[in-house]
This record gives sequence, C-alpha cells and structure tokens, in this order.
Amino acid sequence: MFHLFRVFLFLFDPERAHHLAMSVLQFFSAFGSLHFVLRGFRPRINDPVVVAGLQFPNRVGLAAGFDKNARYLRAAHALGFGHVEVGTITPRPQAGNPKPRLFRLPSAQALINRMGFNNDGMELIVRRIKYKPAGLILGCNLGKNKDTPLHEAHVDYLSVMQCFYQHVDYFTVNVSSPNTPQLRQLQESAWLSKILDPLIEYRRQQKSYKPIFLKISPDLTSEQIHEVADCSVASGIDGIIATNTTVNRSVLRPNDQKLAVQYGDGGLSGAPLSGQARQLTQSLLLALNGRLPVLASGGMMNVESAESRIKMGVPLIQLYTGFVYSGPKLIYTIASIGKGNKKD
Repeated sequence: MFHLFRVFLFLFDPERAHHLAMSVLQFFSAFGSLHFVLRGFRPRINDPVVVAGLQFPNRVGLAAGFDKNARYLRAAHALGFGHVEVGTITPRPQAGNPKPRLFRLPSAQALINRMGFNNDGMELIVRRIKYKPAGLILGCNLGKNKDTPLHEAHVDYLSVMQCFYQHVDYFTVNVSSPNTPQLRQLQESAWLSKILDPLIEYRRQQKSYKPIFLKISPDLTSEQIHEVADCSVASGIDGIIATNTTVNRSVLRPNDQKLAVQYGDGGLSGAPLSGQARQLTQSLLLALNGRLPVLASGGMMNVESAESRIKMGVPLIQLYTGFVYSGPKLIYTIASIGKGNKKD
C-alpha cells in the first residue's frame, strides 16, 4: 500500500507532496484509522532508551526539518516514532528560500533541499506544541533568522530556547545547515562557545533540566571534529547529533551528479550520505572517547545503516529521507533491532 501511495505522491512537487502526505496521515491518525491507509501497519515498539537522563519510548525519532512547524505531531506519534524534533525554529517567522527548493533524486534514494529555515516563528509554533500527544518525546531544533548577523546569533538561539523551555523535552542547536549563509561558521569553537554558554547558563537557572544537543555537519575535517568534540564537552551540553546534510556531490554517481547540478545548491541527504555520515560518526566517537553520547541522523535508509551506527554505540536513530523512500515500516524495523538489549 505504501508503495502505491509513494508512486502517487511522487507525481507532485516534493514540497507539496510532503504536506499532502502528512496531512492525510494526520487526519486518519486523529481517528485511530491509520491501518485504513497503511496496509500492514504495525503498532509502536515500546523499548525505552535512556539518553542524557531522558527516557525515550524507543530508539527511532523523526529528524528536524520534517515537521518544521509542529503540524503533524499526532501523525508522527501514531506512526510509531519515539520522539520528534520540530523546527528548525527561529525567533521571527521567515519564508525561507525561493521555491522550488526541494528536489528528489529517486535513482539515488536522495533529496536535495535548500529550504532556508522556513518556519512560522517561535510564538505561533509554541502554541501548537502545547497539545502534543501524551508520551511523545519532543525536541526543539534551535536556529537563527537569516538576517541576524553572526555576532548576534546567540541572542536568537537563546530566545527560542526561552520560549520553548517549559514545553519540550530537549533542545538541539543547529549550526550546520548549509542553506543559511555563513551558518556553518558557527561550528568554530569561538562562535560555538558564544552560542552554547548562554544556553547552559539559562538552563542552570531553571527548576527542570532539559538536555541540549548539537547537530553538526558531515563535511567537517578531522581537525574540526576534534575541535567540536572538545568544545562540546567543555560547554556542558549533553550530546551531539551526527549529521546534517552535505554539500558534497562526489558521493553521487555521474548521472545523479548531472541532475544535482541542474537542481543547484542545497544540502544532500539520503543513501549517498550514509557512508560519509557513518565515517564522521566513527571519528567523532573516537574524539569524544565516551565523554558524550552521539545520536545518528543522516543516511538512515534501512536496517543495515541503522545497525552499523548501533554497533558503534549510538543509542538513538533519527529518520528523514529514509522515511520518505521506505515509509512507516522502517520505523518499526529499526525500533525492533536488539529489543531489550541496547546500550544507553
């Protein structure tokens, strides 16, 4: 059934298809009727994983970027995701980059996006998440507005955190999207400390403790990986998510490279990213040497790609492009890996 549904959706522009699919799933999930549209639909796997003191219902989450505006939380929960990361969210609403800005590479099982942090802004989105489904772990992916200069970026990140602190379970600092000019410069230790320190200090002043993660680029050099690892540990954050999308096109086959050139700039995700993300994850784990957990996002297309990260000691998996191409079954199968025998 999903295969036919996907064939239908792929007739539409990718961005339109995305919202159409999730709106349908949101509608049916409201009535507990997902089995009518997803033949062979399986129930959620309950197999708790504890990371940074937070208990996740299972190891599989929906990565940031998929539900930017917290419109599809009920559908994501009904599909079996153990957590959802909304955003990236900025203080003020912004339209993002001009359309078209999302492209498929079906033969490569990949996507190229240059969305540009399009979102409804923190004040509207926070009102939506007050009605999240019970039992769903919710993360907030923090970003800055495009017109905010780098030297004031820390103000944007802190503003969003303050707005959402009482309403979500954890935060992720996004300094690795390739679609906001100069954003990736914030991965440098001097900039990174300026962003993370106010977040840690604000958390220290609160009655409740919310984990803070950092999402990094797969395009970092070995030296940069060590720099990010050391800065993250020194700052007091709780973990690192590896990885965001890549600007590297050499991971594509020649025919797909030609198509990618036609589509233009943007972050590449999906199967071609899997090897690069896996290699960076391994290097990051070595650099951290057990000082912080690493969460896996990027190239999670099948059970094998997820298992390779889990064997490294990664406790949580986040899906985006894998979910687009493989559908809800992938949630169930990855959540079932090593059930009852996971590393925290």
